[in-house]
Amino acid sequence: MAKILVTGGTGLIGKHLCKLLKNRGHFVTVLSRSRTENPLSFYWNINENYIDNEAITNTDYIIHLAGAGIADKRWTSARKKILINSRVDSTNLLFRKVKELNPTLKGFIAASGIGYYGSLTSEKVFSENDNSGNDFLATICKLWEKESLSFQNENIRTVILRTGIVLSKKGGALDKIMKPIKLGVGAAIGSGKQFMPWISIEDLCNMYVEAIENKTINGIYNAVAPEHITNKGFTKTIAKFVKKPLWLPNIPSFVLKIVLGELSIILLEGSRVSSRKIENTGFKFKHSTLNSFFSQLF
Repeated sequence: MAKILVTGGTGLIGKHLCKLLKNRGHFVTVLSRSRTENPLSFYWNINENYIDNEAITNTDYIIHLAGAGIADKRWTSARKKILINSRVDSTNLLFRKVKELNPTLKGFIAASGIGYYGSLTSEKVFSENDNSGNDFLATICKLWEKESLSFQNENIRTVILRTGIVLSKKGGALDKIMKPIKLGVGAAIGSGKQFMPWISIEDLCNMYVEAIENKTINGIYNAVAPEHITNKGFTKTIAKFVKKPLWLPNIPSFVLKIVLGELSIILLEGSRVSSRKIENTGFKFKHSTLNSFFSQLF
């Protein structure tokens, strides 16, 4: 049994992961922005550089998921600052507290995103050794990962999972994607040729568990399913399972740019991302294709 501290434990991924870790016999605590009487919840405040000391001293591993939602709001200058600071400052705070209170921490496992490679549509299959992109999403991920790798510099085993679109039975991105299709007004977005690297929430959480339990896992891994599928293919697969026709033309790019501004790039662009490195560790995907994932939903 390991003592594991989770940030972002009340989010979609965090809730699923905490439950899985507990079921596997681990002792799980969370960091919360609200003070509570729950002995398994510890208070932290990034703006005040504060974490309950007990949260850090009594843990073997930290899983760091916390960060403001990338697609929750338009990317104004103020929102961009929040997106970066919620990741960089929180990671830096954890690092400083670990150095002070628990320098023998066994492992630090952190989230990142496939946005690291940049938002572009190409035939290239990106691997963990490829350079980062130059746009805003890539900048977030580069700064985020730089802070996370501070733990590695202190000889603490560090794992970073560059995550694609997370698909869950309830909540998250899938609900938003499926809604217009279920209503019979679904359509591919933009060219429809952009790839959509994705992963089921079960596989993602299993990957975090593997990062805790398999001590040979170290460094940066892409957390995406092996399947490469375009936006058009993704939309067609959903339509097939919900038994709805796709009769509308693609949603024009300019419409999304007007509605979402710069944020629209996460919908309009996308390249293929390799899962080979994590598979080479022996990790087995429960859902390697969308057909597999949707078969258990319907």
